[in-house]
Amino acid sequence: MKFHKAKIVDCEPHENYKLWIRFDDGLSGEVDLSFLAGKGVFKAWESIDFFKSVHIDPKSETVAWGEDLDLDPYVLREKLAH
Repeated sequence: MKFHKAKIVDCEPHENYKLWIRFDDGLSGEVDLSFLAGKGVFKAWESIDFFKSVHIDPKSETVAWGEDLDLDPYVLREKLAH
């Protein structure tokens, strides 16, 4: 079985805490993150401007907000693959 590193190369925030993402192998789509909004560290998303500030962290190669909030690229990839 070949292991593929989950590297996110593009992202775009959408309405209702949805996030469009694209991986380096071309897999792309929208992931619904609304179930996280307002919970724990994701309370920061209550500021819609903060949610919209999503970017690709060059070190972790995943989506991130600010310096301390990111999501596991493998979990996001699994959500898109199914």
